Amino acid sequence: MIVREVVVKNDKGLHLRPCDMISRVAMRFSSEITITSGGKKVDAKSIMSLLTLAVHKGSIIKIEANGKDEKEAIEELVKLFETGFDEE
Repeated sequence: MIVREVVVKNDKGLHLRPCDMISRVAMRFSSEITITSGGKKVDAKSIMSLLTLAVHKGSIIKIEANGKDEKEAIEELVKLFETGFDEE
């Protein structure tokens, strides 16, 4: 299992577009991938679950991946957060 913490950089936080990007990337991997914010853990492959987190700019979230392609999954997801979901 790999766990990484990231800061949400984009101004609008995790709204529909970033949640869609996260779930699309997560679905490419066979690993179990979860995102935790505010004590709530959700499946990163579910756009609706991601939206329920209501994450705002500046929030620190935890990404966990567990499975045979966990390293690649974490790298791709962290890259999304680091680039601000191309919204900056």
